Amino acid sequence: MSDTPVVDRPTRLRDGSRFFIDSLRSRPVARRILSGFSIVTAVVAIGMLAYPLYTNYMQHRLQSKLAVQLHSPENKDAYAAGHTPEGDALTRLVIPALGVDTVVVEGTGASALRAGAGHYPNTPLPGEEGNVAIAGHRTTYGKPFANLDRLAVGDEVVLETPIGRHTYRITRPPFVVANNDFSVISQTPGRSLTLTTCHPKGSARQRLIVRAERV
Repeated sequence: MSDTPVVDRPTRLRDGSRFFIDSLRSRPVARRILSGFSIVTAVVAIGMLAYPLYTNYMQHRLQSKLAVQLHSPENKDAYAAGHTPEGDALTRLVIPALGVDTVVVEGTGASALRAGAGHYPNTPLPGEEGNVAIAGHRTTYGKPFANLDRLAVGDEVVLETPIGRHTYRITRPPFVVANNDFSVISQTPGRSLTLTTCHPKGSARQRLIVRAERV
């Protein structure tokens, strides 16, 4: 039997890594590179943590303005005529089961969705015949749809527009579709509501869908 000590692979890798780092630290240029890398890593980490906080702050400020705009005479006239400009207040969305209370704007573009939630322009207005569709953020800009997956059959969603109030009730558990499946916002008979958001949290790989029918 050999007297050579057995050193497992993980130990050899750790020793090799330690030797490599110690070698770099012993050289001035290498030390500067390591220091710069550490600073960049720290800046990136801080940015990742600060970005959601910044977007939430901006959404909160915007929501205050939208709440006033929602019931202004000009906005009421535009809504009644079916010509609410993109980015303007369209309806207040309230989900009692989740504590959600946010003003939804017209449009689902990047600038419009800074409000947190936006109405798909090619779908009916709240209360109208067809499938009303609203998209919302799940991790940034106030994250109004953060807990959409917790909704259950029977929970209510209320849409308060400048000219009326409409209540919808969840008819099936939340479900997931591919991010390019737009059939969920296609038009259907009756008066339905579809809420869409990213899934899983922090990823746009799929879409989480909630479907409700007007009461």
